[in-house]
Amino acid sequence: MLGYDDKRNFFRMMVNSPCQLEINDEESSRTLQAVCKDISATGMSLEVAEPSVELGTKVNVSIDSTSSQIPSLSAVATVVRCVPESDASCILGVEISEMN
Repeated sequence: MLGYDDKRNFFRMMVNSPCQLEINDEESSRTLQAVCKDISATGMSLEVAEPSVELGTKVNVSIDSTSSQIPSLSAVATVVRCVPESDASCILGVEISEMN
């Protein structure tokens, strides 16, 4: 176990980067603009302009790189947490299941 206050298995890196989130749920498939607040080896925190996203929903996350030194990121993830920020937005916690 790592010795820091958060007690997570992996450090989280703050990124605050724009990203695209493709939501594939029973209602529809739609693409949203989001902000990736932070990322670790196994998950991400995303701010989206949706009042709520159902737990267990599969999502595709794409973060374009602005540097030729750093590749773009594409991941398949599952929503494990949804915390309302306002009437029109929420913070999603997603668990990464696959990196492309």
